[in-house]
Amino acid sequence: MARILGVGIATLDIINEVDHYPDEDEEMRATAQHLRRGGNCTNTLTVLAQLTHACDWSGVLVDEPDAGRIITELEQFEIGHQHCLLQAGGKVPTSYITLNRSNGSRTIVHYRDLPELPYEVFETIDLTDYDWIHFEGRNIAETEKMMQRCRKYYPDIPLSLEAEKARDGMARLFPLADVILFSRAYAQAQGYKRAEEFLIGVNDTAPAATLYCGWGSEGAYGLKGDDIIHQTAFIPETTIDTLGAGDSFNAGIVHASLQQKSLQDVLQYACRLAGYKCGVNGLDILGFES
Repeated sequence: MARILGVGIATLDIINEVDHYPDEDEEMRATAQHLRRGGNCTNTLTVLAQLTHACDWSGVLVDEPDAGRIITELEQFEIGHQHCLLQAGGKVPTSYITLNRSNGSRTIVHYRDLPELPYEVFETIDLTDYDWIHFEGRNIAETEKMMQRCRKYYPDIPLSLEAEKARDGMARLFPLADVILFSRAYAQAQGYKRAEEFLIGVNDTAPAATLYCGWGSEGAYGLKGDDIIHQTAFIPETTIDTLGAGDSFNAGIVHASLQQKSLQDVLQYACRLAGYKCGVNGLDILGFES
């Protein structure tokens, strides 16, 4: 078991299940509705907690009723939130998600009225006992200072970085990370059509890091030095819910890396875990045989 700190956001997810994706201006009835705690970082921590790691989250909460739902679920998975900033005003970031039951796809409209975590909060955290720190690639200027602090004062703690969306200045974070987790959307936003070409192209910006890129149903790719590998996807018999598959993949990378598995084995484990998650509702992966 490792002690892991995740830095990023938590959201309230309002999920409407539909039997097909609606056409524009179509009126339709949802077959079910769910309210969940979401957010890339806290999703990844939720999976890691079920893989028996001790997890803490550092992010921003707001003093309003929806935050109570987030805190309740974090505590259900024994994820610490003592390193969070509590804001007096604002609104919990909310994702309105349309889950298409015909193929498991999800379409997200996101609303937020909350500042990002400032460096001054992260600066107060004693990182001595952590075995891994995971960052969402957002709030670039402040995240850069956070990662620089880790590198200066805690150089032996591995740092992972999720690069999901193409944000200005993101590449400044790459040399500070040991593991970088790229999304297909990020690679395509850089003009690449193939994951292998993207990883080779971005490798010079983070020559010491291990790079991973998920590519949906085509599987995922990994690159360390000059060694590039591909792992086919593990597709469940029935795809039920793809929401959080990428976060589960990231958790699989962190978990298997902590076990010092080979590049191929890390990638295979993460793809197996993401595939399993697509066959279940939510992030309940306790049935996953690792």
